[in-house]
Amino acid sequence: MTENTEQKLESTQPLLSVKNLRKEFGGLVAVKDVSFEVGPGEFVGLIGPNGCGKSTTFNCISGLLDKTSGTVEVFGVDVSDKRPDEIQKLGMTRTFQHTRLWKDMTVIENLLVPPRKQFSPNALLSLFRGRSRPTEKERLSKAFAVLDQLEVPHMAHNLAGELSGGQSKLVDIGRSMMGDPQLLLLDEPVAGVAGPLAMKIFNNLRQLVDTTGISVLVIEHNMDFILRQGVDRIVVMNEGDVLMVGTPDEVRSNRAVIEAYLGAAGDEGGEEE
Repeated sequence: MTENTEQKLESTQPLLSVKNLRKEFGGLVAVKDVSFEVGPGEFVGLIGPNGCGKSTTFNCISGLLDKTSGTVEVFGVDVSDKRPDEIQKLGMTRTFQHTRLWKDMTVIENLLVPPRKQFSPNALLSLFRGRSRPTEKERLSKAFAVLDQLEVPHMAHNLAGELSGGQSKLVDIGRSMMGDPQLLLLDEPVAGVAGPLAMKIFNNLRQLVDTTGISVLVIEHNMDFILRQGVDRIVVMNEGDVLMVGTPDEVRSNRAVIEAYLGAAGDEGGEEE
């Protein structure tokens, strides 16, 4: 562990601080003055229906989109003018809703490739430059350790193209862990994944937070699901704004949330729309 990483872990400041974040596309306001924080060792959910601004918020945080106004700080550093790869070097990595693995490569080979859209400008060249054998051995050992953490070491030599959707999500999470991030942003990691495997993924994330001290911010649109998955706090978004921030119990008992979201989820259970 580096000295910088130790300082991050020992610090009590938020690893991620979003203040009055606003993003406009022409005349459309997609994100309206959003504010929230993620502290050290926290497992935080960012929830809301499709189109409420969750992924746009992620894209502004990770440097894929330029914000209209507001501030985003990662480990106390203003990242407004930083590229995604520069933000990643601070210790933050993200995944995307749609997983894109190298299908003709094995799982272990995929873990050795940096996450997409988070390359440095010369990253592809660096993949082909000569590395010392000890460094290659260390990276390979790290990749197998990550698969062990995710409880899927048996998949190491499977081709990525042969994996199910849920297995691909796990590999994508594993790839994001290869750089030893202290802050992990996951965009709907269980979208389209069957119930038991979705629960396994969240259980693995909970264990990851508890055993390593990493912080995780995860997007999920299924509130009923995430309320049962052991997150520490939940940021609820609605129509581009933050409706509330609280524990699962506080969210579950909040009248505004019930009216805006949980009531709609109840309608899906069999009542007439």
